[in-house]
Amino acid sequence: MIKKILSIVIITVVMMLSILGCSSVDVIETEKEESIASSLTEINGDKSEEKLKVVTTIFPQYDFARAIGGEKIDLKMLLHPGTESHSYEPTPQDIIAIQECDIFIYVGGESENWVVGILDSMDTSNMKIISLMDIVETLDEEIVEGMQDNYDHSHEENHSHEDSEYDEHVWTSPVNAIIIIEEISRSFMEADAENAEFYKNNADNYIMLVDEINTEFKEIVKHGNRKNLIFADRFPFRYFVETYGLEYSAAFPGCSVGTEANAATIAFLINKVKTEQIPVVITIEFSNEKIADVIAEETGAKKVSFHSAHNVSKDDFEAGITYVDIMKNNIEVLHEALK
Repeated sequence: MIKKILSIVIITVVMMLSILGCSSVDVIETEKEESIASSLTEINGDKSEEKLKVVTTIFPQYDFARAIGGEKIDLKMLLHPGTESHSYEPTPQDIIAIQECDIFIYVGGESENWVVGILDSMDTSNMKIISLMDIVETLDEEIVEGMQDNYDHSHEENHSHEDSEYDEHVWTSPVNAIIIIEEISRSFMEADAENAEFYKNNADNYIMLVDEINTEFKEIVKHGNRKNLIFADRFPFRYFVETYGLEYSAAFPGCSVGTEANAATIAFLINKVKTEQIPVVITIEFSNEKIADVIAEETGAKKVSFHSAHNVSKDDFEAGITYVDIMKNNIEVLHEALK
């Protein structure tokens, strides 16, 4: 294709020379060079404008990558805003995006077992792959007193025990979030050394914001009147409560498919709220809030929402909401829950 374009350019120049004469040679030569350069640029693209292609599965690592990479990266999140992450299945377009990216960032664990098969089918020798669960200390998924175990074991025979026993929601602890941001930053710096200082500065600035949130959470817990939280919902905050020394009761574990709790679970949570005089009952994002409504009606507790940052609504995504924004809102909720 390039040879064909060059031939056309040269033939055109020769014809122009024969018409205009030798006095126009210098002008035509310059025009010929500019035409060739323009043609090659159109074909090959401007190499200086190439960006790191980064693909993430869900919102937390998308937000971290966005904060670090800014305009220097081409970033894509596979999970659509406003949808449930635990039921996500990749489309052919998603698989192509993974195959063509420079850096792929996923969580790991039971909900993302599909990743393993896809990566095994690709040549990943030129791709940096980051699993969040590989870079922080993981905790077991647990069933606490009163909790209803509606965890989805339907495909258990296809997954290893090692994958299914850990809680996946590692980013809910700001301390873990800082570790994750540092790892993503290192990967960007290694893959694009020319912009390493840019990535480092952005990461440092974002880490400072997350650390400020971490400090605020510590202060709220330190001065709180109680340590127990009541979640009338799934509980994807194992790492959060471990970080700050909190206790919890909840209707379901973090990756449960359940939305309708049985009578025993609801009765247990109602009794907890009453006997410990808990001021609020907590739901998470995208909840139908039915369990919380029942408990609030029976106890007089206020219903509030604590956001796991698993995913965000379409409106929030388009507005540019960040992990920091979400955690700042959680600070206010935690203060109300522990006072």
